[in-house]
Amino acid sequence: MSDAEIDRYLKGVPARQRAVLERLRTTILRILPEAEQCISYRVPAFRVDGGVVCGFASFKNHMSYLPFSGSVLEKLSKELDAFSHSKSALRFSVAAPLPDDLVEQLIRVRLAEIRARKR
Repeated sequence: MSDAEIDRYLKGVPARQRAVLERLRTTILRILPEAEQCISYRVPAFRVDGGVVCGFASFKNHMSYLPFSGSVLEKLSKELDAFSHSKSALRFSVAAPLPDDLVEQLIRVRLAEIRARKR
């Protein structure tokens, strides 16, 4: 798997959403420079230490940040008040993209889960 697969995914996304997702990708890679870019469950994802840390997806009326864990969003529920979410997806839009500091918090929580499993 490679970043070329994510490039292909993004080429199929409408331009306005693509710009937001490309920025999110850049933010994720800034926070996780060691991440392996891949496709997991047919969406762009980022793997560290053998575990998928996060991913994202584009849909007709929104985009989603995917923590690849059912507990990450629950742990940050107060920080997510401004966004719609389920147990496994945080929804955002072109008009209201995810702030970088929130992405960093989401990644930090998920990395802690992955690393705790390895102990």
